[in-house]
Amino acid sequence: MAVNKHKILFVCLGNICRSPAAEALFKHKLEERGLSGKYFIDSAGLNGYHNGEKADSRMRAHAAKRGYRITSISRKIKREDFEQFDYIIGMDDRNISMLNALAKSKQELGKISKITDFARGATSDYVPDPYYGGCDGFENVLDILEISTESLLNFIES
Repeated sequence: MAVNKHKILFVCLGNICRSPAAEALFKHKLEERGLSGKYFIDSAGLNGYHNGEKADSRMRAHAAKRGYRITSISRKIKREDFEQFDYIIGMDDRNISMLNALAKSKQELGKISKITDFARGATSDYVPDPYYGGCDGFENVLDILEISTESLLNFIES
């Protein structure tokens, strides 16, 4: 008998910094808890500027220092994603607005959340884009995502 998996799509603008980091952190937490088989995790971007590219090398390096391995390849969100995924998780208000505009039904709108909506004790109510900043920006993103992905997993598992 096949096990129904929770399907989660993390989304940011270009799918090279925040959403691939969220994907990697969430997968790491699943492995730690022995829950990998219950989930299908992916990430996507709202634009296709970086289709086919690895995640930003700075994000990969900062994540690796914390023990996270970002392996995803950038892709643009597709219409089918709204049908396939149970949760579509944006990183900031702009992502949420763009996702809401792409949704075609109340059911699809109901799948969309901002990742920090699940975070208790996060230092921010959104995940800022670190692309044009320095090292501190990437570290801040990881700090927020560590709290938010843990809270999201706790929410789904409860």
